[in-house]
Formats: sequence, structure tokens, C-alpha cells
Amino acid sequence: MEPSNAAHSTTVQQSTSFSPSVLVTSSSSKLGQRNFRRISRIEDSRPYPIPGLAADILHMRVKEGSKIRNLLRFASARMQGEEGDSSGTSVRQVVFTGSGRGVTKTITCVEILKRKVAGLHQVSKLYYKTVNEVWEGPQQGTPGMTMERTIPAICILLSKDPLDPQEPGYQSPQILSVSAEDTEGCTGLFRSAHSPTPQDTTKRLRLDG
Repeated sequence: MEPSNAAHSTTVQQSTSFSPSVLVTSSSSKLGQRNFRRISRIEDSRPYPIPGLAADILHMRVKEGSKIRNLLRFASARMQGEEGDSSGTSVRQVVFTGSGRGVTKTITCVEILKRKVAGLHQVSKLYYKTVNEVWEGPQQGTPGMTMERTIPAICILLSKDPLDPQEPGYQSPQILSVSAEDTEGCTGLFRSAHSPTPQDTTKRLRLDG
């Protein structure tokens, strides 16, 4: 939605390079947060940076305010076939995307889902996307402001089917194994519960004698 005074809007661009525009954008961003109100935010709809994705793939968009519990409940149910189609089949692939402050939350969702659903192949891609924000002035008649920002984004594919191991960003399925310390601890507990120790044998012989 464009503001009524769009003709008088000021365009501010943010660049990743070191230039005077970065300082102008920084001050304008702070000014927008203090005195302006954001009325629209549009992200570019460029294709996923991962090749060969199916058109009907399960897409989980992770935002800054998204609830991890709700995202994982839905994704794990679809991957395990609990909320599949009428035949009860589960989806084979899911892609998580997030940008800006949602990148960390996206990675958290992926790592937890990999522990819920074993044997998932993974491909991760980092890229940048353009976001256009329109800010409204604090008072009527005040010129608005349009900001164009470049923010980091991440796209992570999880698949039950094997993926190309030569694809940059590929990770093979995790193999959950018990560490040597845990194994020794379990063995010691089992031994103490089911077999006598040498000290117990000596005491028994003395009592028998």
C-alpha cells in the first residue's frame, strides 16, 4: 500500500559497501523507528537458491515473531505422515526460509526437526534479498519515506531422499551414537546391579568361612 503523499516520498537505499549512503541510511532508519510508522514491507520474490525443488514442496517461512513450537509441530507432523494427504502419506521434503533476525530461528527449527525425524539430508544456502519498506510521517502532511534494504537470508532443504553430495552446502544425515563415557557408565551400572564386585565376593567368602 502506497501512502497518500507518495509523490513527496524520499527514497533511501542501503548498501553493503562502505559508502556515505550507509551513514544516511543508518540515521534515517533510527529516525523512522522513532517518529515514523511503517505501513508496508515487501520482500523480493526471487526463486530459491537451491536447484531442483519441487513445485509442491512444503515451505516453512520463519519470521522474527514466529513460534518455534508451532512451526515444528506442523513440519514434523507432515514429515511423519500425521497430517498428510487423504492416503496418509508423508511429505518427502521441506524447505525452511528466513531472513534478517529470523535466520537464527530458522537454523534452530532445522536442528530440532533433524532430531525428531532421523535420516534427513540437508542443503543450506546463504544469500541476500531486497526489502522495500514504506514509512508514514508522524503528522499529516509530513513527507513519507521509502527505504530499500539488503538483508541476509537463509534457505535450508531437508529431504528424506538422497541429495547430490557435490552440491555446495550439503550435509549428510546425522548418526546418533552413544559416547564411550556413556557406554562405560551404563556398563558399570549394569554390572553393579547384576553381578557382585570383587569386594563383595571377598566379604562373602569370609562370612562363609
